[in-house]
Amino acid sequence: MTFSIVARQGSAHGIAVASKFLAVGAVVPAARLGVGAVATQSYARVAYLEELLGRLAGGQPVSTALDEAVALDEGRETRQIGVVGVDGAATFTGGECNDWAGGVAADEGDTAFAIQGNILVGPQVVQAMEQAWRDSAGRPFAQRLLAALAAGDDAGGDSRGRQSAALYAVEPDAGYDDCGVLADLRVDDHTDPVGELGRLLGEWEMFFGKPEGVEPLTGQLGDEVRERLARLGFEGDDVATSLADWAGHANYESRLSDDGIDARVLTALRDATA
Repeated sequence: MTFSIVARQGSAHGIAVASKFLAVGAVVPAARLGVGAVATQSYARVAYLEELLGRLAGGQPVSTALDEAVALDEGRETRQIGVVGVDGAATFTGGECNDWAGGVAADEGDTAFAIQGNILVGPQVVQAMEQAWRDSAGRPFAQRLLAALAAGDDAGGDSRGRQSAALYAVEPDAGYDDCGVLADLRVDDHTDPVGELGRLLGEWEMFFGKPEGVEPLTGQLGDEVRERLARLGFEGDDVATSLADWAGHANYESRLSDDGIDARVLTALRDATA
């Protein structure tokens, strides 16, 4: 009833998942900073999430952690699990999972992934997800997870249709207040959950991303920013202070920079004063 990718890129770990199931993000994904990520699906055993992350945190290799956890589960043949840790990736599909069901896993040094799905239109879903993951090399991690999920959706995804999707990823110093949450998004009930997840990821990156493409607030640009801020009621002698006041009002404070104005914040300011 679900297709997912669990992956690692550098020190980031995360999951993207979609299903014809209400609020799939409440059941399938979990990740822990510096440890790994897990997806539990088919007849999901939610206890696998903390159990497997605990095994990884205790130093067990990914394959050992998965094998030992599955061996203790009497319902193992109905389960599907993907696991990625700092040292590898593994996937498991029980023999009683509903067709089509299967997965693929690979550890490629700086990156690793486990892709799996059940009740899919066919193996082309998993194949498309793997290809999209590889083709997106060089892009930000959360965007790669989304690209793989979208490819699976475009390939037919869950044979019963669409309902929900989620993306959860962690990375040291990422997210609001450097809390380590790179992305935490859920679409619980929607006709196009993967598309909506993509929209939300764009918003998340705007509000919680780090500054990029920073330009100094000097010369013509400084004058432009000062004038636009004044039109919005944020006027003062110091343009950087006025910008910080407006950014806090608009919830863009994560994108503030001591060196100037973030490119996306500048676009938002121009849009707000068009």
